[in-house]
Amino acid sequence: MECPAACPQSCYADCNSCKPVCVCSVPGACGDPRFIGGDGNAFYFHGRRDADFCVLSDRDLQINAHFIGKRGDGMTRDFTWIQAIAVLFDGHRLYVGARKTAAWDDDVDRLELALDGEPVRLPQEADAAWTSSAVPALSITRTKAANGVLVALDGRFKIRANAVPITEEESKVHRYGVTSDDCLAHLDLAFRFDDLTGDVHGVVGQTYRSDYVNRFDVRAAMPTMGGETNFTTSNLFAADCAVARYAPAGAGHHDDDGVAMV
Repeated sequence: MECPAACPQSCYADCNSCKPVCVCSVPGACGDPRFIGGDGNAFYFHGRRDADFCVLSDRDLQINAHFIGKRGDGMTRDFTWIQAIAVLFDGHRLYVGARKTAAWDDDVDRLELALDGEPVRLPQEADAAWTSSAVPALSITRTKAANGVLVALDGRFKIRANAVPITEEESKVHRYGVTSDDCLAHLDLAFRFDDLTGDVHGVVGQTYRSDYVNRFDVRAAMPTMGGETNFTTSNLFAADCAVARYAPAGAGHHDDDGVAMV
């Protein structure tokens, strides 16, 4: 059921009750990157900066994420965030990314969108919508005038993506080490899947399986998923991770050149 027009903007796009729900707390959400699995449990997957990982892989859907990051003083691992995602479906390639940005301005759109290598351009106004002529079931709608979109493929998935920065205050508190030439613009994401198979895999995808068993230490402050090598892809548009399931019937060949990321 869709939220009615009167639903507040803070409401998650697929709510049934139309009560305000923060997208960071629903299954399929991910932030820094803190994920909420399909089973409703939160966990962290740090990956590594400047690398690509499979978020979800199913027979006819693959979602990969490009990680950026910084290593704070005295830290043994990178702080990481998702800068962009690639959505592979039915032989098509959808790109959603946050452009590298120095000083952040909420009114300046920093989202970059492309389908099969062709830019998707939306008027910079809330509720502006685009529907693909190549894929009529695919639509992208601005959830606000800048830096927020809802991507939907009818009967398959919905993805809410917001481009956000690391603020100076956050950097000081957590020692992220943000510099004046890069505010580490990244994506906050929320996924809704409607037609997954029982064999789905990936960092988040596996948590939607009926046989998934949560083995995290419930006492840990930051339950962290390992197995990085299982989810690594050779590039953002590749379905070649160790757990890849993506094999769309009748899909044509595409080269691996995607949207250049800065």
